[in-house]
Amino acid sequence: MKPPRLPAIAPATPCLLLLVLLLMLGGCASNPRLDEAREFAAESAKLGGYADLTQRFRDTYIRQQPYLSPAAEQRERLADARRRAAYPDLMAIHEAVALYMQALGRLAGGDTFDLKQPLKAMGSSIKAWPETGLTDRHVNAYSGLAQLLARAASQPYQERAVQAMVRDGDQELQALLEAMQNLLRYYSKSSDNERDTVLGMLEVEIPFADTPRDRLLAALAKSHRQAKRNEYRLAGLRHTLAAKHVAAIAAAHLALAAHMARPDDPAARSTLAASRDALRASAAAVAGAAPVTE
Repeated sequence: MKPPRLPAIAPATPCLLLLVLLLMLGGCASNPRLDEAREFAAESAKLGGYADLTQRFRDTYIRQQPYLSPAAEQRERLADARRRAAYPDLMAIHEAVALYMQALGRLAGGDTFDLKQPLKAMGSSIKAWPETGLTDRHVNAYSGLAQLLARAASQPYQERAVQAMVRDGDQELQALLEAMQNLLRYYSKSSDNERDTVLGMLEVEIPFADTPRDRLLAALAKSHRQAKRNEYRLAGLRHTLAAKHVAAIAAAHLALAAHMARPDDPAARSTLAASRDALRASAAAVAGAAPVTE
């Protein structure tokens, strides 16, 4: 079913153009390629806990502050300010990718996404944070994805718009997914450093409390140490699973682009099916992982 032709509109921001697109481009999925695009978008939009792990990274100082020496506390306060300054840009990467997935799902016939927060997130540019792995190339990809979504609004036919998004968006999307993987690895290293600080302090201090007079204090400290060990173990697992899920999204989108370009190619169809299965498995692994509790 063809959607209505968009009326001519004045130049506007990418977000406004996308909003017009989402309001006016409807239609049902009329062929397997649209079904595949919609399914991919639905499986990928969750992004596997990236937002939660980004928030955990932001709050590093709050968790480790009680365990810091005076000299370390001064150093970590500076690091905390930088993490909090970077946080909006780190989350903007998440929102940009989510917006792409949600727009793709809507174009392919889905109608189940709340676009309020992603639209808001795409309204401003982001900065590079090289120490985290977020470079100028990823910043440019963020801008390029916004431009792609704006161009999609000019496509008069549903299937053509979906094909254009998948084909033209792959390079920018792959760059942003790479940025997310870089960031997740950086978060994991930061978590390991935090673990070493916290558990190192407890290992040093507990023997001094392990006396008959302070037996209760020592017991509580040992229980706390075990709880922190479990916390950091679970955090490490979630970082690993989230990174694998992002990698699975990247592979599945690449396979979707290849299949849309060569719909009659058995190899492309087989690769798409395998990547879709891997994407489902990675999403299930993230969803099934125990939450990190402090």
